[in-house]
Amino acid sequence: MGRVVRLFGRIREAWDRSRAARRTERNKEGNAGGGPRSHNLFEAAAAYVSACVDDDQDRIDEAADRVSPEALSFGVNELACRAVLALARERDEPPRDVARALLGLPAM
Repeated sequence: MGRVVRLFGRIREAWDRSRAARRTERNKEGNAGGGPRSHNLFEAAAAYVSACVDDDQDRIDEAADRVSPEALSFGVNELACRAVLALARERDEPPRDVARALLGLPAM
């Protein structure tokens, strides 16, 4: 359970750092647009989650900088959904039970 909590804590920290960086960039450039990002959000999410598991702050920061915080959040959510679904199929259990077990919650 601790790893999942730390993972979401890191996502929140990356989000906060990115928001602060965007504000600073807007103030320098005078616009809110910024340039388009060319990195794949799923690649960034996979790199971010694996870096969190390895507790590698440099890789975490690099992955968080690849895409917008919104895209990273969506990618991490999609990765979590797919992982729970794959584990549920492997274990022949309902996804809800697998998700609760991963979080250390009692089965319903």
